[in-house]
Amino acid sequence: MKYIYLSLFFVFCSVKSNAQDFKFGDYTHDDLALKNTVIDSNANAIVIREFGTARIDNDDVRGRMMVEYLYHVRIKIFNKQGFDQGNISIMQHVYGNDAEDEIRDIKGVTTNYVNGTFKQTDLDPKKIFKEKKNKYRNLTKFTMPNLMDGSIIEYSYRISIPRIFNFRNWEFQSDIPKLHSEYIAYIPALYNYNVSLRGALKLNDTKAELQKECLRISGVSVDCSKMTYTMKNIPAFVEEDYMTAAVNFKSAINFELSDYQTLDGSKRNVTKTWKDVDNELVSDKSFGSQMKKKDAFKDLMPELLKNTTDDLSKAQAIYRYIAKNIKSNGFIGIYSETAVKKALETHSGNTGDINLSLIAALSAANIDAEALILSTREYGQVNDLYPVITDFNYVVAKVNIGDKSYLLDASTPLLPFGLLPLHCINGKGRVINLKKPSYWYDLIASQKDYTRYNFIATLTKEGKIKGELLTYSSGYAALKKRKGIQAANSVEEYVEKLDEKMPKISIGKYEIQNVDSLEQPLIEKYDITINSYDGTSAAQILFSPFFIDNISKNPFNLNERTYPIDLGAMTESRCSIQLTVPEDFVLTEQPKDLNIALPDNGGRYLSSTSFMNQVINFNQLLQLNKPVYHPAEYLSLKELYSRIIQLQKTDIIFKKAK
Repeated sequence: MKYIYLSLFFVFCSVKSNAQDFKFGDYTHDDLALKNTVIDSNANAIVIREFGTARIDNDDVRGRMMVEYLYHVRIKIFNKQGFDQGNISIMQHVYGNDAEDEIRDIKGVTTNYVNGTFKQTDLDPKKIFKEKKNKYRNLTKFTMPNLMDGSIIEYSYRISIPRIFNFRNWEFQSDIPKLHSEYIAYIPALYNYNVSLRGALKLNDTKAELQKECLRISGVSVDCSKMTYTMKNIPAFVEEDYMTAAVNFKSAINFELSDYQTLDGSKRNVTKTWKDVDNELVSDKSFGSQMKKKDAFKDLMPELLKNTTDDLSKAQAIYRYIAKNIKSNGFIGIYSETAVKKALETHSGNTGDINLSLIAALSAANIDAEALILSTREYGQVNDLYPVITDFNYVVAKVNIGDKSYLLDASTPLLPFGLLPLHCINGKGRVINLKKPSYWYDLIASQKDYTRYNFIATLTKEGKIKGELLTYSSGYAALKKRKGIQAANSVEEYVEKLDEKMPKISIGKYEIQNVDSLEQPLIEKYDITINSYDGTSAAQILFSPFFIDNISKNPFNLNERTYPIDLGAMTESRCSIQLTVPEDFVLTEQPKDLNIALPDNGGRYLSSTSFMNQVINFNQLLQLNKPVYHPAEYLSLKELYSRIIQLQKTDIIFKKAK
């Protein structure tokens, strides 16, 4: 991730900037004639102009400082695929104590050029509605009216934000290209923000001016820095598979309050040290206090640990108990919502309730357990230069036994001991100890995403391929399959759905082992029959050895990728097929052998086919040896998958000998 840190203490321009909001509804012929070829010929819509301002103001009624934010945008829609740009959803944070972002002054208009005249349709205020997303966020939604190919939509709104720590950030990049994006931030001289430019793109222009008397506090006038940031001809940010949160990589300006001065001249630090954060978390009744609730588990320990022999088996028993007895309520967070004791009684809680309970239970068994706070992959990466507690949205347990550490998340009960869910594998987390200073810890998957397939079969004279398919899965591959079995409610229904997905293959007898033995590989055994041909009329038999673990679509389709390829874990997939054919059949075609290696031991793909003594032997291996690949390695990965897909379009072909 690329960050450029900017200072607000520029030399102020002596000439006033012309940066200002553009006039609502004032279109030009250039807007009407605009084509999608201007930046990206594949664009379904484009931002013609986008403008925003944010300033700190004093709310005299509520007696607090606010961030006042204005947003205004004009978008040209080229085709029906661009209509979704007219579905607007504005997020509002809920802070507790009835405090939330307040949205107002919403207005919008859709303009169409029909038969040589402009036709404008205003947004109906009655069709603006509010939706409660969860206890922390609300959404204000509306849909722009009368959309058609070539429409120009325009809307604006204001938000009052009752929190000044995170000044309103600005994203220059979105899912459609932009011709012009401009943001003005008014920062009072009393406030010092850390400002960072994130992403691969550069600003076209940055201006700093002095705005006199922009704010009054307790009758005292305060000057401001008026910062203008402009970016032009911005390509769309295209999301692909194998990436963490898009917010990590989109070009944007971020603001975080570092310190401020009071009117009497004293300085107050907002950006704390980790020592400050440690003290706050350890003393917090919803965090550190819950880690100390060992007494809630003391009566459980004799029964829970009666069959254990060492600290590892004790930790495993406790982990399984918490995972089984406290189910996730769907909410995540680093803090406990209901407290450990209540979570045990109700058998429900958020991630904080569950994993802080786990830490307390482990401590009750005299096992060294710490809390590790992290940011999930979809939430964004944490800032490791200075503490920002809002960067973290998840907590897990770190258990230290001997010279080895295990990361545990009991809110995902199908995980084997020591494996975090993939959404937690995101850079690094911060370990919080009740007695020692906190420290950073790398979040690395402890197991590969591993699958092995063995298929031993026979081609019958009736034209059917019959055999046993044996599959071993571990790590995230096993987790995915166990979730599938759980979602199907039973092994029987899981197999039925699997059978339905393969119309040319029928499943007979089956056996699935270790469904509940999470530390063991998941083993699947299937007797399968593949209908190959009508034995009386077929001149040749086509058999695809790639019917197992087939890759039909390349996950990498960009000409260039500016952000990492983040798989989360190393992966390995092996396939072995042994097919015996009747003596009167000969092999006429087979897939080419392929051996491709990625640079720097990044991975490889192997495929080989041989035919001897009426037995076809096929082997395939795909290894990706890195959990994360640099953008410079992207084209190598793209080419690897492209060649695999081309190979997997070929078949093994037999025919009867004359």
